[in-house]
Order: sequence, then C-alpha cells, then structure tokens
Amino acid sequence: MTIRILPAVGDPDAARSLSGLLGQLPGVEPSAPVGDSTLLLDTLASLAAASLEELPEVVLVHERIGPAPALELIREIALRFPAVGVVLVTADAGPALYSAAMDAGARGIAGIPLAYEELATRVQGAAQWATGVRRHLGGGGDPYPTGPGGKLVAVAGAKGGVGTTVTAVQLALAARAAGRKVALVDMDLQSGDIASYLDVQFRRSIADLAQISDISPRVLQDAVFTHQTGLGLLLAPGEGERGEEVTDGTARQVIGALRSRFEVVVVDCGTQMTSAGAAAVELADIALLVTTPDVVAVRAAKRMVRLWDRLQIRKAEETVTVVNRHSRSAEIQPQLVQRATGTTVARTAIPAGFKELQPVVDSGRMHDLDAKSAVKQALWGLAGELGLVEAAPPGGGRRAGHRGGHAAGGGGERALPGLRRRHAIEAGGDPAQDGVGDGTDALNEIAPPSTRGFLRKRGGGDRGQVTVEFLGVLPLALIVLAVIWQLVLVGYTYSLAGNSADKGARAGAAKGSGACQDAAAKDIPGSWTADIDCGGGDGTVYKATVKLHVPILFPGAADFPWTVTGTAGAADETDLAGGGD
Repeated sequence: MTIRILPAVGDPDAARSLSGLLGQLPGVEPSAPVGDSTLLLDTLASLAAASLEELPEVVLVHERIGPAPALELIREIALRFPAVGVVLVTADAGPALYSAAMDAGARGIAGIPLAYEELATRVQGAAQWATGVRRHLGGGGDPYPTGPGGKLVAVAGAKGGVGTTVTAVQLALAARAAGRKVALVDMDLQSGDIASYLDVQFRRSIADLAQISDISPRVLQDAVFTHQTGLGLLLAPGEGERGEEVTDGTARQVIGALRSRFEVVVVDCGTQMTSAGAAAVELADIALLVTTPDVVAVRAAKRMVRLWDRLQIRKAEETVTVVNRHSRSAEIQPQLVQRATGTTVARTAIPAGFKELQPVVDSGRMHDLDAKSAVKQALWGLAGELGLVEAAPPGGGRRAGHRGGHAAGGGGERALPGLRRRHAIEAGGDPAQDGVGDGTDALNEIAPPSTRGFLRKRGGGDRGQVTVEFLGVLPLALIVLAVIWQLVLVGYTYSLAGNSADKGARAGAAKGSGACQDAAAKDIPGSWTADIDCGGGDGTVYKATVKLHVPILFPGAADFPWTVTGTAGAADETDLAGGGD
C-alpha cells in the first residue's frame, strides 16, 4: 500500500530536510510541503470535497507551523478530517507534550532531529490507523462535514456603530425560532453589549473559562446562561481588563466545546480584532462583516478585509459583507461595496430603522422587536440566505409554503427561505418538484415575522425603477425646457427690435421714411407682428421705433399682449441728399 503524506512545515530549511527524509521511506508518496495552517486546512478541505480517497493517509505537522499553534491545528484536523492520521514533529518529545498531543488527536510524535527508523514507525502506525477508520466509514454517509459540530457564524463590524451586535442577536434569534439549538457568544471582550441588548445579568463570562484546560459539559453549562428565548448566552466579562485573559487558544477551545453541543454558534467579534476574535473568524463556517453605505465605513471594511488576509485567517472571497442602513437613495450601493472590498455582498441588505430599534434597545428587549419591523424582516431574511434556517422536509412544496399549507406540519406562511430553495431557483429547477419547501415547521414555536412580501419585493431588484423615476421627472423637465425656450424667444425678439430700428433709422436718415419702413421690416420674420414708426426726431436726428410682439412658445401661433420696443437714431441727411417725402 502506498502511503500518501502531506507535510506542514513553516520553516523552509526544515521542510527541505523533512522532504528528503520522507523520500527515503519505502512505499511513501510525499506531497509538496504546505507553509501554514490555513493553507493546510484549505488543501484538506478541497481534497475531502472531491472524495474520501483523495485525502492523504498521514499529515506531518511541524511544531513551528503558523499562524495557528500546532496542537490547535491537530485538534482541528482530528475534528474535521477524522480519517487522517496526524503526526507531530517536535524537538520536545517529553511526557507532557506527548499527553497533550494525544489529547488533541495526534497518532504519534516524531522527535527532532528526525531519525529514519522513528519517522518510519510513526508514519506506518498513523497510516494503518487511517486505513482502518476509512474502512469503517466506507459504508456510511459523508464523513467530512464542512466544520466540526454545529455551524459557526462569526459577525464582525467594520467600525463601531455599524450594527454588529444587533445583527448577531437577530441572526441567533432567527435560528432559534427555527427550532435549532443556538449559542450566542460575545467575543467583544472589552465592550460587549449582548447582555444589555437582552437584559441579562449573569455572574459567569467567557473569561471564567480561560484558565480551564479541559472544558467539560458541566463546566460549559455553568458558564452559559439560558435566555428566555432559548438562546445559550456566553457573555463578555463585565470588567474589560479581563478580556486579556481570553487568548486564541481559549477561544478555539471554547468554540470547539460549543459546537459540539449546539447546532448553531453565533459569535459577536466586535470591531477590535483581538487574538480571540481572530481565532473565531478563522474557524467560522461563515464570516460576516457588517458595514454601512458611507465612505468611512466602507474604507474601514476594506482595512478589515486586508487585515484578515495579512493574518491569514480569512480570504476576501470567503467573507460575506452585510450592508446595514441601506437605502435606494444612497450614493453607495451594495455593488460598489463588493467592488471596493473584494468580498461577497449578501443579497439581503438591511434598511435603516432607528425609530423601530430605539425602544427595544433602551429597554434591553431586542428579542421583542416588532415582527412587522423592516429591520427584523431583513435580518431574518439574511438568516435564511445564510442557511441558518433549515428548509422544510420533502413534501412541503413551494406552493404549500407560500400559502401556509400543512403538508409538512404547518408553519409555511411564516417560513423563511433557505439556501437549498434559493439554489434550486438559481439553477432553473422547480422547488415544488424536488420537494424543497421554503420554511420550517419549528418556526411555530417562536414565530418570526413574515418575510414573503419583503423577499418577493427584493427578488424583483430594481427592474422598472428607472422607468418610474423617468416618468416622475418628465413633467418637470418639460416645464424647465419650455421656460428656457420662452426666454430664448424674448431675447431674440429684443435683438430683432433693436437691429430693425437701427437699420430703419440709417435708411430713413439718407432716403426718407419709405426707405426706413422697408429697411426696418426686411429682416423681421413673418411670424413676428411688428409696428414700425419712422420720421421722429428734432430735425437733426432721424429716429425709428420698432415694436414687436413676443410670441408664446411657437412663433405665429399666439403672442403676449405686451411688446418689445427698439429705438435707434441717425443724423438726418435728407436735406443734403435732396430727398425726403
């Protein structure tokens, strides 16, 4: 049997040494070393998604791997990929580390400097164990879920005040209303407000778990407060300085324990990226970044995405950005946020609703937010988009779900759409044929607001919006154009009157009033009504006066009752020329 080995070594020199030694082992097919824990987990996840047989039998984890500690990385691999044997390569092969590695899920330890015989023995033992596990799992279902235990959702804010905590609380309430077992964790360690939003006072916090090496179910039960809504709350410490006690290792251990007991774990990471918050973002199945449609918040979101990328905890394309306080009149729309941050923007945008939120925030009753609230409907719709609300079992059907049918036990009218139905619609399928409904029976326990109308309205997008706006603006535009055109006609009439009077005066001064009349009327268009008066003056100056009626919009159709007058004079030369009448 060929043993496939995937080394994970951060030091290039150690990687070359380990690869050279692995190449000497019989029946071994070593892969190219990976340089960090994130890349290792991504590689294993992609292989597991393809097939069980694509995974390597053995993964060698060097003690100097980063950014995640080696033992935490081993624990993560053991939970997510149980059919992979892990061997820890370390310089300290003492009893304490050996015990810790075994507890984390390693199948053996190889000491540094590496010895051929020891490495071969550890690799063979881990490979045999992996083969046995795969044989045992071969007839079962999918042994590789996307994450260990329940679904983990990390909610972070681009900056303070963008609505991070409100989003986290409402997502947790939506999942709980669907009948799922939900934990809500306040990882905003210095200024967490979940206790205030839900009117909770509890003596325990996540800081109390920092010094506990093995979090048992009893210990976790003592630290988690059960809210009246059914949510399990793990609160931030009341003393902000105690937040420093919660390290990334503590966060990983706590999150792992919660995921083993809850179907959904929602973590409010706040806006300050501590080591504990970074660990939550790295472990999350879904990482949400909340921002608002203004320049400052979008720039902050872009900085946060770049920070996560530098820390190698989350790639931009794996981050879902939620636009809060959205309005169609805002200059910054979700499409612009997506281009600016490089992330995926949620299809559900959250409208502004300060008046709706203020009473429940001040009273600490966020869970009592009105079901008709646009903010609540949008956030619960977002929960459906993220898959936190399960689809109805087969037989519910699209039609029954929309009309509140009871094919699957009722609750269709209050149902939230899930990702399965949304994917079926995008793929061109008919949800009624494949039996995927758009709601859950368990929503009757704690009824969420109806999202049918809201999601249907959003489903249409902006189609027809330009036409409606154009029809509304068209009358005003026509009025403005008519006024401008009329002003042009008035100005042109003044110009005609002045020019005609000037020509008439010069012609009359030389040849008399007959020439004055002809010269003045020559350049006046036929659509203008003119009154020409020649021959005025004191004998030395010949004057001509032209009065024109200003047409209304269309020359020749109608005129204003008032006239525009142009007067001009020229030295009278009729006596010198011997002319005149």
